[in-house]
Amino acid sequence: MLEGDLLRVCFISGREPQYVRNAVLLKAMRGTGIDVLECTDCSKSYLTRHVQVLRKFLSLRREDFDLVFVGFLGQILVPIIRKLTRRPMVFDAYLSVYDTMCFDRKKFAPDSLAGRFFYWLDRRSCAIADKVLLDTEAHIDYFVSTFGLESRKFQRVFVGVDEAVFYPRDTGRECGRFRVLYYSTYLPLHGVEHIIHAAEKLERHADVEFQLIGRGQQLKEIRRLAGKSNATNVRFLDWVAYADLPSMIAEADVCLVGHFSDIDKARRVIPGKAFQCTAMRKPVIVADNPANRELFQDRENARFVEMASADSLADAIMELKDDDSLRERIAAGGYRTMERRCTTGVIGKEVRDLMVAMLGEPQ
Repeated sequence: MLEGDLLRVCFISGREPQYVRNAVLLKAMRGTGIDVLECTDCSKSYLTRHVQVLRKFLSLRREDFDLVFVGFLGQILVPIIRKLTRRPMVFDAYLSVYDTMCFDRKKFAPDSLAGRFFYWLDRRSCAIADKVLLDTEAHIDYFVSTFGLESRKFQRVFVGVDEAVFYPRDTGRECGRFRVLYYSTYLPLHGVEHIIHAAEKLERHADVEFQLIGRGQQLKEIRRLAGKSNATNVRFLDWVAYADLPSMIAEADVCLVGHFSDIDKARRVIPGKAFQCTAMRKPVIVADNPANRELFQDRENARFVEMASADSLADAIMELKDDDSLRERIAAGGYRTMERRCTTGVIGKEVRDLMVAMLGEPQ
């Protein structure tokens, strides 16, 4: 492929195009001038989505695109698409279904029939794709060692952030309280129980309030934990629409982004909220682990805390509350990091360069 030639990419995914990882990649690719033929679906049912995107793919003429990009939750799609076209294929694995279902959410035992199927599915989809994207080097190391794959097949592309949605803004809030914000889907991976215990330790500080937004797997359990403790400084809010989330972040004094559990996966991924909150020039608290160290430095663009430690988290919150200059340094440093490494423009160039290189290689 010659430089300047129009690059036409077929984008197909198992999750809806509005899902953050897919949305950032789609905007990033289009922002570099890539002509994207989108085969996606917004149905709530996983089965319906997969059927619909395959139907759309089959309606395309095979010569209409140069390359196939299989987006998030495409493990089942990759083997099917490979049988339908020999065009080069990029697969954004993003996460391991095997790891998520067997160790993160603990829905199945690793040696169960379902666990073995998920293992095969992860390994097979990555093996037959020409290039596989993951969000951190730590995650790549996991895929290479767990599934016996070659490291040269992988490339790191940070989750990134849509800077047109998440950008610094002043709300003019003057409530006199120090607001600590956290939002999630309450998965075991997130370690929200450690936030509750940290809030309990800080309950005597009447000017500190915790605002927890979202719903999900462990919400009832977390609410019960907060009720049994002395964490009267925690306020739970239901799910907030994606479009309204930036205004909630803007009103926070510090954002907790985690992940705070000691689950192995927490050491391999950078939470999506880390990109969103830093892009809004907010000081963030992250877990000290290999994934976060790929992007952040303690007290420069984030405040690190020990994983699964309420004491460490409570100490970090109070340090940031009492040190205006540290909050400002972290907020400014995080914002510069996002601009330099994680915007849709940066990510789009990385993905486009990868695709152009692939198309220039002998098939």
